[in-house]
Amino acid sequence: MIEEIKKLAQKHHQEVVAMRRHIHANPELSFQETNTGKFIAEKLSEMGVEHRHGIADNGVVALIKGKNPEKRVIALRGDMDALPIQEKNDVPYKSTNDGVMHACGHDVHTSSLLGTVQVLQALRDKFEGTVKCIFQPGEEMFPGGASIMIEQGVLENPKPVSIFGQHVHPPLRAGKIGLRSGLYMASADEIYVTIKGHGGHGAMPHDCIDPVMISAQILVTLQQIVSRYSDPNIPSVLTFGKINSLGGATNIIPNEVYIEGTFRTMDEKWREEAHHRMKKVAESLAQSMGGACDFHIDKGYPTLINNEELTARTKAWAIEFLGEENVVELNRRMTAEDFAYFSQAMPGCFYRLGTGNPERGITSSIHTDTFDIDEAALETGVGLMSWLAIKELGR
Repeated sequence: MIEEIKKLAQKHHQEVVAMRRHIHANPELSFQETNTGKFIAEKLSEMGVEHRHGIADNGVVALIKGKNPEKRVIALRGDMDALPIQEKNDVPYKSTNDGVMHACGHDVHTSSLLGTVQVLQALRDKFEGTVKCIFQPGEEMFPGGASIMIEQGVLENPKPVSIFGQHVHPPLRAGKIGLRSGLYMASADEIYVTIKGHGGHGAMPHDCIDPVMISAQILVTLQQIVSRYSDPNIPSVLTFGKINSLGGATNIIPNEVYIEGTFRTMDEKWREEAHHRMKKVAESLAQSMGGACDFHIDKGYPTLINNEELTARTKAWAIEFLGEENVVELNRRMTAEDFAYFSQAMPGCFYRLGTGNPERGITSSIHTDTFDIDEAALETGVGLMSWLAIKELGR
C-alpha cells in the first residue's frame, strides 16, 4: 500500500503543483474565499467526489467512501485563507491580488488535501470506512472558521472519530515532518484597551489627565501579570503590538489612547485568572491616575492538544512511510491555530510539513512577504496524509 500511495502521489504531483500555484496566485482574505471555495468544489466535481459547498459560507466538505463506508469515519482538514501581505517574490505564480498573499501556506494545505482526495479516491476499493475532507475558510481571523464549521455541523453526518491536519514548516526540509504529542500550541486572546483622560496643551499637563502616561504605566504593570503571578511551568506571552493616541501631537495631550495586544498561554485555569487580573490592574491604575479604562478581551482559539495515542500512531506510521530520519520531534509553540477547536472536539493530530530548501534559498518564515516552499513538499504532504488516513481507518 505504501508503494501504491507513493506512485499515486508522484503521478498527481504536477497537477497538485498546478493547483497550488493557481490558489497562490489568487489569494483571498479570511471569510472572503469565494473563488477559492468554488475552485475546490470544481476540482472535486472533476474527480467525481461527493461534496458539499457553502459551510461557513465558503467551506467545502468532501466524502471519500471506501468499502463498508459506515465502519469508521476519520477526518482530514486543510485551510484556505490568505493574509493581508504584499508579496515580494518574483515567481510566475506571484499573487495577482494587491496586498493579499498566501504567506502562511494555506495554498499548500488546500492543494495537498485535494491531492490526497485524488489518491484516496483511486484507492477507495482497497480500504473500509469513510474519509471526510474539510476545506476550511477563515483560519487567520477570529473567531476562526473551524468554530463556525463545527457549529454548522461539519463533524456530524457522518461523525468522524479522529482528525488530522498539517501545516507548512520552513525550518524543516521538504521531505520531513515534525510533530509533538500533548500540549503543542497556545490559546490566543485579543486585547482591546481604551484609556480615557482629559486632553489639552502639552505645555500645561497640570490642567490635563494624560492618557499617554496612564497607558505607559498600564503597559509596564501588566507585564508583571506574567512575570510575577503565573506558574513558571505554564508558558505565557503578553504582547501589545499597537498603540494610538486619538488626537495627540508633539504639543497636544490627547483625550484617549487606544491599545491592542494578545495574550497566549497553555492552561485554561490560568487563562481565566490572567484575564481577571489584567482587567482589574488596568482599570484600577487608570482610576488612580484620574482617568478611566475600557478593557476588553476577545477570547480566541483554545490550546491545541495533540491526542497522545493518535500522535504516537501518527509518528509510527510516518516513520514507516518516510523513514525515521525524516520524522522530527518538535518543541511547543506560542503561536495559535484554530485546528484547536477540532482537537478539543475529538482526538486530533496536527503535524508540521517540511517545506524548506536552504540550497535554493527557500528559508523565509511564514507570515513574511518572501515566504515560498520547495514544491517537492507537496508530494510528501499528499502521500503521508493518504497513508495516515488509510492506517487510521484500518486500525
